[in-house]
Amino acid sequence: MKLTVVGGGSSYTPELLDGVFSRLDTIPVTELWLMDRDGDRLRINREFAERMALAHGSPFTVHSTSELREAVKDTSYVITQIRVGQMQARINDEKLGLKYNLIGQETTGVGGFACALRTIPRILDIAHAMEELAPKGFLVNFTNPAGINTEAVIKHSSIRTVGLCNVPIGMIMEVLKVTGGEVGDIELDYVGLNHLSWVRGFKKCGQDITLEVLLKLEDHIREEWENEKTRVNMLEATRSLHMFCNYYLQHYYSTETVKEEMKAKDKTRGEEVLEIEKGLFEKYRDASLKEKPEELSKRGGAHYSTAAFYLIDAIQNDRNSRQIVCCKNNGAIPTFDNDASVEVSAIIGKDGARAIPQPPPEPSIRGLMQLIKAYESMTVQAAVTGDREMAFQALLLHPLTPDASGCRALLNELLEINRPYLQGTFF
Repeated sequence: MKLTVVGGGSSYTPELLDGVFSRLDTIPVTELWLMDRDGDRLRINREFAERMALAHGSPFTVHSTSELREAVKDTSYVITQIRVGQMQARINDEKLGLKYNLIGQETTGVGGFACALRTIPRILDIAHAMEELAPKGFLVNFTNPAGINTEAVIKHSSIRTVGLCNVPIGMIMEVLKVTGGEVGDIELDYVGLNHLSWVRGFKKCGQDITLEVLLKLEDHIREEWENEKTRVNMLEATRSLHMFCNYYLQHYYSTETVKEEMKAKDKTRGEEVLEIEKGLFEKYRDASLKEKPEELSKRGGAHYSTAAFYLIDAIQNDRNSRQIVCCKNNGAIPTFDNDASVEVSAIIGKDGARAIPQPPPEPSIRGLMQLIKAYESMTVQAAVTGDREMAFQALLLHPLTPDASGCRALLNELLEINRPYLQGTFF
């Protein structure tokens, strides 16, 4: 079986490979292909992957290429973890947000918008190459913003796709700290979009444990946020909604304190990651290193490989297991379009993900969901068509952006900064 990683030069690649070795009994990989346009990082990761494979008895061959078509030809699964414009593009997004007194986070607000415009055309390039060269393959998308990218493939490609984020599996791991047990024991009543989600209830082995878990997770909430105001805001929201809130909801429930924290830092998160990655690749170059270094945990993405191969295992072996993924809504969340990408519990089997029908979201969360989903769908359309006015309208709709004149100025500057990575009629 051929497994392809597009964005194989990513610092996350060793984490991903670590997960391959733990599931070779159920995911029989014979060829691992790493594809990237950054030749130096690709070479380092390929050599590291070869050492890791050798240490595990060489269960598969390792290949690398800069050519997309070669990478995806006859593959069973493509995992995408690309960053168009590399880390500097993310840093530019963050700084542009701060310039306009906005949150510039890479998936939320103006940062997520810029990232989507750059990334959607490239994700669709991958999907269209698969249509021709691996039509039975699956595209497993980790690339941010994951929900928007997944929707682009759903609407503009025939290839089967599932979007993944490590946040849901991270929530399950937090619950297991409280309750014990295995991943498969825990069921979340999870509703939302990627990086905009809530857990309305918890079950363990079919038994409702919501009250117990929410009380225990208050300690987790207190530890999650160092800023006292943000912590208080998130606790207030959690208690009032009686739901466990995705970490990224701080951008909406505690907007001003998040901005204050970002402004107070000497470096943006992108600049911090750039330094972390420099140290990681120095480690990866070490010819004696045969397993992922502990320093990789500082990069983020906890349980990244667990989510990836839990999903692939379920598809490969038709498990019909319940997992939380980004997939086509298809009526699962009432009041949302059928072809919208939502992040919900789904049944995962040989045909991919089938969203599980659930009750309508409560008005307390539905409004924000509808607003952000409309913004996401318009962003997909803008990225695909290159329609500048559609891009403006999407940006104007988002609750974390300026007034109309401010959005126009922001869009003009954003498009100019990203000119090398954009296509269509934006210009």
